[in-house]
Amino acid sequence: MLLFLILCPIVAAIVILAGAPARITAMCAATIELLAVIVLLVLFVGSSRNFEFVSSLPINSDWRLNFTLGVDGLSLLMVMLTALVLFAAIWFAGTIANRPNAFYACLLLIAAGALGAFLSLDLFFFYAFHELALIPTFLLIGIWGSGNRYAAAWKITIYLATGSFILLLGLILLYRSVPEAARTLDIRGLQTAARAGAIASGAQNNIFILLLIGFGILISLFPFHSWAPEAYASAPAPAAMLHAGVLKKFGLYGLLRVALPLLPDGAQHWSTLLIVLLLGNIIYVGLVTIAQKRLDWLLGYSSVMHMGYVFLGLAATNVIGTAGAAILMFAHGLSIALLFGIAGEVRRRTGTLVLGELGGLAKVMPFAGLVFGIATFAAIGLPGFANFSAEIMVFFGAFSRGADMQRFHMFQIATLLALWGVVISAVYMLRAYRAVFMGPLRATIAQSPLATPIPRLPVVLLVGFSLWVGFFPQRFVKLVAPSLKPAATLAQK
Repeated sequence: MLLFLILCPIVAAIVILAGAPARITAMCAATIELLAVIVLLVLFVGSSRNFEFVSSLPINSDWRLNFTLGVDGLSLLMVMLTALVLFAAIWFAGTIANRPNAFYACLLLIAAGALGAFLSLDLFFFYAFHELALIPTFLLIGIWGSGNRYAAAWKITIYLATGSFILLLGLILLYRSVPEAARTLDIRGLQTAARAGAIASGAQNNIFILLLIGFGILISLFPFHSWAPEAYASAPAPAAMLHAGVLKKFGLYGLLRVALPLLPDGAQHWSTLLIVLLLGNIIYVGLVTIAQKRLDWLLGYSSVMHMGYVFLGLAATNVIGTAGAAILMFAHGLSIALLFGIAGEVRRRTGTLVLGELGGLAKVMPFAGLVFGIATFAAIGLPGFANFSAEIMVFFGAFSRGADMQRFHMFQIATLLALWGVVISAVYMLRAYRAVFMGPLRATIAQSPLATPIPRLPVVLLVGFSLWVGFFPQRFVKLVAPSLKPAATLAQK
């Protein structure tokens, strides 16, 4: 079943490149993928930390390299996110005039790379599938992007290639740090070795900082964030939906799956540095977001800012904090995908995303105004949406670190500072909504030709899942908590 989830978009992409109708084939593949993930969710037991539906194909016995797939609660949550955002991105793509077959094939390959990374239990394929997804991302921005798309495509490629290289060095050192008798590329075997104390504390410090920087560049951790806003502003809307909504979560998933459970001493050693950097994401990038004059750049910086909350949950390293971080990854993926999708429809309708040139669009695009408003409320953490539930868990998890001390711990200070990010995000998102959809309608916009209607089904799915998680977060906490207990060991120290 897991192999089918990875092969489905790859086979569909090959069929499209061979000449099949691009949009219909891509929509069929995305629908099948979503239905398969729903079946997987129904069949998943999730009663322990063990992976389910495990399958393995030996590749190289000398290197102990196997193509091994498996799913637990954390990876299942990410697979659900990938299927939902892929389905929405395909629907929002619409008619592509320039090389439509290649465009849809690239979207499917990004999803396949993300799915492969989330489902792989072998470090080599975990890394390789992510690299597979970066190639179509470069092509989508460079060929079908807007604005200074060539510079944006090369910038994201250079940044992410650098991050991937640093990450590769960290993974190699991690593999070499385990005694030869227990050395393996299987993540389960590495977790067993780590629990037995096979990785020395000094080695953990060196490896963790490499993984933090490598994953951090891929996530747009401050100060390695400048590639993200320009790339998302230049990318076509479906590509921005998939990368900001799904592929960026690979780095966060890697920290939860690899860095925290395998290198607990290293994570504790660098916790102060991580706190400082994530506050840069929340406070500094948040203030920069307020100053943006274009909707696409604003959403790009907003995506960077919200990564700071996820890092805060990861830094808490207790079950409630890491569970909040995992659910916030899912919640943010839904809301930012919806925001970029509506922004793409606004650009298609008006030809611009400059806030000063927009206004009154709710009169001619009422459904877009409604959906953008809902996504705005979700993004700023309004109660009832998944973002609110996740952020509450992150704040409680981070504040509880060091709560038994007589004076404020750095995690408590960081939590209080991070709370101002909620105010900052409310300011820039509500101002953006007012600038785009409220006020008088500009004459140039009123006279422009009508665009195709916004697809209803993907909107209903994205909003519905956000509300489902928001009203019933405990079900999803129970889904991911068993997977996160190895990453929550630091809270006991």
